[in-house]
Amino acid sequence: MARLVLENAAEFRKCIEAISVLIDEAEFVLEKDSLSLKATDPSQISMVDFRLPKKAFKEFELSSPSKIGLDLDYLSQIVSRAKASDVLEIELDSENSRLKLSFKGSSKRSFNIPLLDISRQELPTPKIEFEASLKIKAGELQEGLKDASLIASHITIGVQNDNFIMKANSSKGFWEHESSKKDGALVELQVKKEGTAMFPLDYLQDMLKAASSDTIVSIGLKANHPVNLAYNIGEASISYYLAPRIES
Repeated sequence: MARLVLENAAEFRKCIEAISVLIDEAEFVLEKDSLSLKATDPSQISMVDFRLPKKAFKEFELSSPSKIGLDLDYLSQIVSRAKASDVLEIELDSENSRLKLSFKGSSKRSFNIPLLDISRQELPTPKIEFEASLKIKAGELQEGLKDASLIASHITIGVQNDNFIMKANSSKGFWEHESSKKDGALVELQVKKEGTAMFPLDYLQDMLKAASSDTIVSIGLKANHPVNLAYNIGEASISYYLAPRIES
């Protein structure tokens, strides 16, 4: 049995949106200090690592560690019903394999949903020694990806000449975007070695859907290796890895 209370249901809705854009179904892991999830998308080219610490909850009661298998698309539809001022109460009934979600505001609305039996091996976090790391506002990335989508379905990102660069190229033409600390677009930039890699554009757009324009996004880069994008939603941390497209 477990009972968790979050004062900001809308914030939790954003967290689920950030996960469900890539993952169809997965297991949340409920432990004494957090609610977490780590899963790959069906094509296995991306991974999401989510953690909401105990301190984020108004109440956190847990009798024993538990795994909560859920249809994330359905969960996203349910939490989308949360109002801005709602308090969210989550109750786990392990014996009957049910999860109860209650929104408490001007009224109380409850959804009681079945758990899924999902047995998957624990995923290791990719161990990559990134050659460049940077911090940038999500809005800068989101606008760049919108521009790139007018040109191609893939985008090349990386670091060159102390700038963060994004490029797209196809029969429709060529596009390039540069961000620098000097111009104020980059919050932080550390470079051991310059390099670029190409990635599917739609995945990157999905990864940033839940981020507000002023959210600070951390990016880890290494030529022709998976990219890491990470940011916070309130107290929650969300980290994505995306495999590159290797050109022959």
